Amino acid sequence: MPSASAPPPPSPSHILRSHTTSLSALAFSPDNERIYSGDASGLVIITSTRSLRAIASWKAHTEGVLGIEEWGNRVVTHGRDNKLHVWDRVSEPTASASIRAGGFATATASASALLNPTLFCSMDVNSLNYCRFSLLPTPMSSSKSNDALIALPNLIESSNADIWTLPSCQRVHAAIGKDRSLSIAEEILSSDGRGSAKTGLIMSMHLSCDSPIESQPSASNSSTQLKLLCAYESGAVTQWRFSSTTKVTSVEGIGWEATWTVKLHVETVMAMAVTRDNSLALTVSADHLVGRYDLINACKSDVGANKACVPHRTKHPGNACISIRADGKVCAIGGWDGKIRLYSTKTLKSLGTLAYHKEGCQAVAFACSLREAAAPVESEEDTDENDMGAVEKEVRSRWLVAGGKDSRVSIWEMISFRDDKG
Repeated sequence: MPSASAPPPPSPSHILRSHTTSLSALAFSPDNERIYSGDASGLVIITSTRSLRAIASWKAHTEGVLGIEEWGNRVVTHGRDNKLHVWDRVSEPTASASIRAGGFATATASASALLNPTLFCSMDVNSLNYCRFSLLPTPMSSSKSNDALIALPNLIESSNADIWTLPSCQRVHAAIGKDRSLSIAEEILSSDGRGSAKTGLIMSMHLSCDSPIESQPSASNSSTQLKLLCAYESGAVTQWRFSSTTKVTSVEGIGWEATWTVKLHVETVMAMAVTRDNSLALTVSADHLVGRYDLINACKSDVGANKACVPHRTKHPGNACISIRADGKVCAIGGWDGKIRLYSTKTLKSLGTLAYHKEGCQAVAFACSLREAAAPVESEEDTDENDMGAVEKEVRSRWLVAGGKDSRVSIWEMISFRDDKG
């Protein structure tokens, strides 16, 4: 029996019931004004965090959504239908934020009032992996065109990766991770679209750069700094680095080298999250392990990946998704049992459990930090009277959202943990 003084278990602050099939992707806009949610049917819904009403709902894909991300004045969606779409960002009508009760709307928006984004461009991609894209935007200050690099599984071999440019949709690096030791005959005989038998499919990836990328890369800057972290079906994680000093593009994986590889999981990596400063990565799997990767020390010769990357054992096998809070101190892990478990990223010490979903939790996302949310995307409809106050912004920066097979999105208002500093 729990003691009489024990605090009651936490409950979600809000529940969104806009979807009718299982959730598969969640994301916040950089200004925390919107929650993006995608489900197994290909439906994407944009929900206002002010009114908690849907402001846009559309069938972005014919199959399940793998990933969503707001990118400047665009929104990128990635589906199981082997398509990646870039949409124009919709602007919320002023009236939708005017009816409030305690900061939230009391009315329900009709389906006819929902906005429909305009398709900007599309790419054919390989979605065999269930692996979502990784976007590396160009800083707004260095590019008026707001270009970006985007990493995706290779079009043919799912154990390799490609890097493309947006919005031009040009491939600049092909077949990263290709095993060039195989002869042509061996490659043909072993090729089934799944790629290397050693690693299996890429299950998650993260594209980063040692220094800010420029809109027009040259051999002396961004291209020599690119790094791609790949988590595989085998349970291994490898960091690839583009080492060429003379070229800005590559084919057949030439110019890319593996700086380190470790295998911490006994099962397939289901999800990976990386801190905003690219110093730490965490992975989860069907097993009871959480992989912790010190990305800075793993590359140092006096430390190495075997010491910098370690598994942490938990009592909870079967994990499907993971997200790291903006400050890098807390992570949330969604389990097959529907529960969301919180840990310190430094020690992997448990910080509590959130229980609402009765079936598997398949997507989790933390809100952006106050600093990131300080400069929202400007639009013609934005007015001073609609700006969120300091209190509202602070509250939303502490939100965590989760989605499960029950088709619901739970919103949790996080506290400052005493132990989140590790």
